[in-house]
Amino acid sequence: MPNENPSAQEWLTGLAAEMGLPSPSAEEIENLLNLAGVAAHSSERIAAPIACWMVGVAKIDPEEALAMVQKYENGRVS
Repeated sequence: MPNENPSAQEWLTGLAAEMGLPSPSAEEIENLLNLAGVAAHSSERIAAPIACWMVGVAKIDPEEALAMVQKYENGRVS
């Protein structure tokens, strides 16, 4: 194993290969990071990784999931 830490994209690509999954696209990563940001800033920070996990379990596309999270947050604070 190399001594240098891989970039996030390299790390995710390696993990995806280990899991037998395609690597996440730049757009999917951006949507998940935005989703995590909404969760982390709307609740305790631990909500971010758990929300992303829930998206994976539900097999929801990250773009659709981000829209759902934004809709939930907008309705929750209205």
